Amino acid sequence: MRYGIIGTGMMGIEHIMNIAITDDAVVTAISDPHEGSRDWATSTLTHDVDVFMDHRDLLASDKVDALVIASPNFTHASVLEDVWMTDLHVLCEKPLCTTLEDAQEVTRRAASHKGVFWVGMEYRYMPPVTRFVEEVHGGTIGTLKMFAIREHRFPFLQKIGDWNRFSRNTGGTLVEKSCHYFDMMRYVVRGEPVRVYASGSQDVNHLDETYDGETPDILDNAFVIVDFDNGVRAMHDLCMFAEGSRHQEELSAVGHVGKAECHIPDGNVTLAPRNPKDVQTIHVPVDQAVLEAGYHHGASYFQHLDFQAAITNGTPAKVSAEDGLKAVAMGLAAHRSIDEGRPVLMSEFGL
Repeated sequence: MRYGIIGTGMMGIEHIMNIAITDDAVVTAISDPHEGSRDWATSTLTHDVDVFMDHRDLLASDKVDALVIASPNFTHASVLEDVWMTDLHVLCEKPLCTTLEDAQEVTRRAASHKGVFWVGMEYRYMPPVTRFVEEVHGGTIGTLKMFAIREHRFPFLQKIGDWNRFSRNTGGTLVEKSCHYFDMMRYVVRGEPVRVYASGSQDVNHLDETYDGETPDILDNAFVIVDFDNGVRAMHDLCMFAEGSRHQEELSAVGHVGKAECHIPDGNVTLAPRNPKDVQTIHVPVDQAVLEAGYHHGASYFQHLDFQAAITNGTPAKVSAEDGLKAVAMGLAAHRSIDEGRPVLMSEFGL
């Protein structure tokens, strides 16, 4: 399978490194308007590829079977306008888009696209998270009642042109960063969000930075509570100035007979029944070569295996455009809740 990579910044490079360790795929073309990013990609690759400044030239080259779109968030909708003119398979990085209107339009167009259309929610694919979800869905904790996801991490990294310092480019922190976790909520809870309550602010990060006279406006911490239509409650706790934490991600699911936890990067899943109390910790190993091929605990590799299998077998994407749309809408609802100081119904977003 021949891949083309549109956008060769940090995430594009992660995709290149992971495709390289799959068995039946190869990157044959890249595009990025920034010379430094193109050079980074070609230095990462161990073979020659076709290199383009403009993604439209890559699309016209007939050099690829599948695309990874890893360009900045705010470019996804416009890049996809050109992609719809092809039948290529697409893995579009999260967030799907930065606005509800764009995400709705992409979802509509993806429904009739001949190629597989997949949204890059790779956090589903971390092996410890996979085991955690298997335990929850398998009934180990009984009927799920509460689900919580914490990410305490380092501030946003610098990007070319500093585009990620402003919510108009990212969709806002709770779209850019937290769409992963809102997708995970729907995946684990197996229900649809009804109501979102959130509190958050920009308290620490980037306040001393200016770009063309403008101070960044991206949130660096928040709590978000989501009520689901099946009665489950979920919570997201995000802090972007907590790089001293032992764990970057912590997941907790509580059912009527027990509790399951998952910690990253330790890679441990803990199962704790209520009666009799007998805490069990399971370490979920990940091959070192897979860990070294990215920054998401092996998730990108396993995501590509499933993406390739969907193409080969003609099966639907496991992470669809509709999944991407709903994750964006939940992030937008959380921002609206913060801005307006009220609970927000998902029906306000047509969901």
